[in-house]
Amino acid sequence: MPELNTSSLPDLIFSVLFFFMMVTSMREVTYKVRFDRPAGTQLEKLARKSCTSFIYIGRPTEQYAAVYGSGTRVQLNDDVADANAVYDHVMDDRNTMAESDKPFYTVSLKVDKDAPMGIITDVKQELRKAYALKIVYSAVKDKK
Repeated sequence: MPELNTSSLPDLIFSVLFFFMMVTSMREVTYKVRFDRPAGTQLEKLARKSCTSFIYIGRPTEQYAAVYGSGTRVQLNDDVADANAVYDHVMDDRNTMAESDKPFYTVSLKVDKDAPMGIITDVKQELRKAYALKIVYSAVKDKK
């Protein structure tokens, strides 16, 4: 019985490995707050995710509850901050963007459905000061 030629097998394996390395994206943010997104019926996907800044609002996870307490917090990238830091966060994000992408800048709020409206209003006021007027709310598809 003739032997099976496996000389090209390592090349094939490395090609597949390289393919998966190129198409896989890693999560960029470590979630420090929990957010159970509300359900919605008329949802749309973001058109340009590269021009979107995400703000997370919710209670700290069990891992970070000892550090940040049990109240509702605002997370900007990997930092937990108060609503007053939103203005600086938006301005820093805009300054790092290309000039052609700035008109498409959008802020996505990923908010816990049980979060108090007061902190959301504070964040929206800071966004208004930074002239970030394109705001979307993240939701999950309603099962009805």
